[in-house]
Amino acid sequence: MADLAVQNPTDKGPFYHGTKADLRVGDLLTAGYGSNYDPKLTMNHIYFTALANGAGLAAALAKGDGRERVYIVEPTGSFENDPNVTNKKFPGNPTRSYRTDAPLKIVGEATDWVKQTTEERQKWREKLANNKGEIIN
Repeated sequence: MADLAVQNPTDKGPFYHGTKADLRVGDLLTAGYGSNYDPKLTMNHIYFTALANGAGLAAALAKGDGRERVYIVEPTGSFENDPNVTNKKFPGNPTRSYRTDAPLKIVGEATDWVKQTTEERQKWREKLANNKGEIIN
């Protein structure tokens, strides 16, 4: 039963995706782009979370020079717990992080999330740079 919950989460959202891309309601986010954490890796999935601040952290760490944005997204297909954090770095899925190979539809933009300070962003970048763990793609 626990394996079923990992493969088929029951979280109802709302869901968020953090990025520096300038998107509009109705746009679709798709897999197939380079990883923010390993430039040699093309991602087979698109990642999202049910925590606005978690998406804000992703926006802070995203590639590009654009403004950090947190979009409210709707999965268009099935999704699973993010195996890069679920039961690997954290027991269960306290980060409420997910991934899908189906597009995510932009349904709005969140504005009430906590932005990382310059120092916090730098600490996260250093932590990620020193992380030798494999990305499960």
